[in-house]
Amino acid sequence: MKGHGTQNDFVLLPDPGVALDLTPEFVSALCDRHRGIGADGVLRVATAGALRDAGVLATVPDGISDNDWFMDYRNGDGSIAEMCGNGVRVFAHYLAAHDLVTGSAFVVGSRAGARPVVVHERSGTHAEVSVSMGKVVFGTDSKATIDGRPFAGVAVDVGNPHLACVVEGLSAADLDDVDLTAPITFDSGDFPAGVNIELITPPVPSTVDGVTGEVRMRVHERGVGETRSCGTGTVAAAAAALRSIGRTTGTIIVDVPGGRITVTVGDNDSELRGPSILVGAGILNEGWL
Repeated sequence: MKGHGTQNDFVLLPDPGVALDLTPEFVSALCDRHRGIGADGVLRVATAGALRDAGVLATVPDGISDNDWFMDYRNGDGSIAEMCGNGVRVFAHYLAAHDLVTGSAFVVGSRAGARPVVVHERSGTHAEVSVSMGKVVFGTDSKATIDGRPFAGVAVDVGNPHLACVVEGLSAADLDDVDLTAPITFDSGDFPAGVNIELITPPVPSTVDGVTGEVRMRVHERGVGETRSCGTGTVAAAAAALRSIGRTTGTIIVDVPGGRITVTVGDNDSELRGPSILVGAGILNEGWL
């Protein structure tokens, strides 16, 4: 099945028996927009226990039961990633749409741990889904260089590594002008496993009740390149935006090229809420690769 969350798109592979060998070659070809279906990543649908028994997982992470559905996520280049906030929403939508879960609230497993989700509403191919993303953890100040231009930011751990750069004076037009296809460097000492890099406009007041502020964001994801959205990236961006105005908690609306996400950052948890769309379903022809 193909789905997307604010145009961060995924191929979902129902594989309850864990029969598929998700080699980097297979995943990258599947995600290629000319050779395959085209996506930012692949979501294998299987239970945590089945993935462990097949050797895909060494152990089931704490807080996840053997029978919980587990999002086995692969980046577009075939590498394994710990978490994907938009992917979790699409994954949860898929489970609810196919009656694989009971009720609107349930747990999705990930390599970053258990992720409680709520499918608030579902109509046809569309759904509104929120996911608990866990505690946001700040690291060291760091920087990236994009096309020779330095961008200062802060390391943010949202289950996977981010460098969130709130750029003083950056307008929406300036953000649009940044070339995220240009060479990018970062401090590999700060990010030995690679990093997702967010460029963020300073927060402005919001007219939405209960919302602290609004920002715009673009993101370069490790193993993918620029994507239309990044769920964990929007959480990192919201936390960094709050930090830039001296706050540790609050709600930020994050505008990304693919749509709008609402992020609430608390002292010990964060929540990501946004849309999911299931685009269609099909069958891969044998030998297509």
